[in-house]
Amino acid sequence: MEIIPAIDLRKGQVVRLNQGDFNRQTTFSDDPLKVAQGFVDAGAIRIHVVDLDGALEGGPQQSDLYGALARDISVPLEVGGGFRAAEHVDTALAGGVGRVVLGTAAIANPEIIEQAIQKHGADRILVGLDANNGKVAVSGWTETTDIDATDLMTQMFEVGVRRFVFTDIARDGTLTEPNFDSVAVMIQHGIALGGVHIIASGGIGELDHLRRLATLGAEGAIVGTAIYRGTVDLTEAIRELGAS
Repeated sequence: MEIIPAIDLRKGQVVRLNQGDFNRQTTFSDDPLKVAQGFVDAGAIRIHVVDLDGALEGGPQQSDLYGALARDISVPLEVGGGFRAAEHVDTALAGGVGRVVLGTAAIANPEIIEQAIQKHGADRILVGLDANNGKVAVSGWTETTDIDATDLMTQMFEVGVRRFVFTDIARDGTLTEPNFDSVAVMIQHGIALGGVHIIASGGIGELDHLRRLATLGAEGAIVGTAIYRGTVDLTEAIRELGAS
């Protein structure tokens, strides 16, 4: 299983939110490059970056910053937050980002995702399934729809998406534990569709949580707060579970 450390950016700083609440923010660093290089030194083969300002504003706000990260570190980035137009995707990928994660666009403008896959390939286009009690949340998690995450997965599979990031918002940043039942449902739904890969996010607080996600069949796990708080040692997790 791929262990993917996370860097959430807000106004140029590395932060973490609790349960996606922008009013419950903790700032961990004002040097994203130093944080990213630390992850590389620990053995990470990919870094997950979120432009939180972009997610709120509906368009990338920190493209210069994550573009610089993409140029200056030796592993690929996957970046999400505010990718809601074709040019947003094109610019990020042309600027060195390895792959992009789209969320709101999957509901508001699904044709953008289909076009992006046709242009860039399914390996570079991911869809984020961010769920509140199984229902998809959009616009930086500030709005919850009445669409089931499994239904959205099916719709996106039909336009060519093969890799999804599944986040249980209620667990994100809490360190309590992932919603294993929900993750299992998403993985099994992906298996039923055929050829779908699930990256799990939200609630990871210790190495045992990662072990259980691997047992469930998650392709990857995004780890943020647990690394910053020191409850998961990234080097140890990658050594035991990480893909190479």
